[in-house]
Amino acid sequence: MQKKRFLHSLGLAACITLVGCSVPGVYKVDVQQGNVITQDMIDQLRPGMSAQQVRFIMGTPLISDTFNARRWDYLYSMEPGRQQRRQERITLYFDDQGLLSGLQGDFMPGVSRDEAILGQDDEAAYDQP
Repeated sequence: MQKKRFLHSLGLAACITLVGCSVPGVYKVDVQQGNVITQDMIDQLRPGMSAQQVRFIMGTPLISDTFNARRWDYLYSMEPGRQQRRQERITLYFDDQGLLSGLQGDFMPGVSRDEAILGQDDEAAYDQP
């Protein structure tokens, strides 16, 4: 009798566990890793910037190559809940004097937000009396 009650309890516990795991709508945590990279950050970069200026805009690089100090890698990975993982990457290169010389990755420089708001012709307007 006691063995039958034990098996019944064990079967009930197994059913509850299986039902609890298969319930739709269970929340999954968003997983973010690395440096957040935005197009606005990339648009602020200019060739000839010092490493300190680049670090102010981009933050500390996620990967610093010990064999090549003139290369900084920024990675960002986001896996929202039940969706597919998204990864963005940008690599910055510096010349022998420590000045920004190029970049490569998922972002390309364009017009910065400030330039888009102010426009290119606004500087000429200040020169007129």
